[in-house]
Amino acid sequence: MSRAEMSRDEVSREGNGAMSRHTLSVLVENKPGVLVRIAGLFSRRGFNIDSLAVGPTEHEEISRMTIVVNCDERPLEQVTKQLNKLINVLKIVELEQGFAVQRELMLIKVRADTESRSKVLETVQLFRAKVVDVALDAVTVEATGNREKLDALIRVLEPFGIKELVQSGMVAVGRGGRSITDRALRPVERTA
Repeated sequence: MSRAEMSRDEVSREGNGAMSRHTLSVLVENKPGVLVRIAGLFSRRGFNIDSLAVGPTEHEEISRMTIVVNCDERPLEQVTKQLNKLINVLKIVELEQGFAVQRELMLIKVRADTESRSKVLETVQLFRAKVVDVALDAVTVEATGNREKLDALIRVLEPFGIKELVQSGMVAVGRGGRSITDRALRPVERTA
């Protein structure tokens, strides 16, 4: 059988490796334009970023990007090498699922009239979520967790009627005491 006659799955198993989900933690200088350059690099390689979260770190001059991408190992390695060449990129670490704490935040507005409100509230408690806003005909729920937990919550709340939903990108940190930030940088003193 020629390569042209093989299904995409067979070709993938033959030599290209299976597509899989990868979580990258990227430390970058906190400067304008860095996000655009990094997103552009993924775009030029034809990768769709499944999730992207960017925020400050314990060091004022450094931001952390958590990038989730679904791709083959070999192209990901090439992109990682190209990311390392960008002047504003300080460090890149792939966080493996079992060795990292990964969470997403979701706000979901659910129909909850007087008849269904108690059932909605019971469901919210089962998922250890919390109600953050109440209206006459709806409640807004805040939930954090991994993608599977949040997807399960959505499925359970769908019969009540979802009015609005917003979900953050994934944030992740490696398990244990080690940190990816440079030990030479002193933590920024923050006041309450």
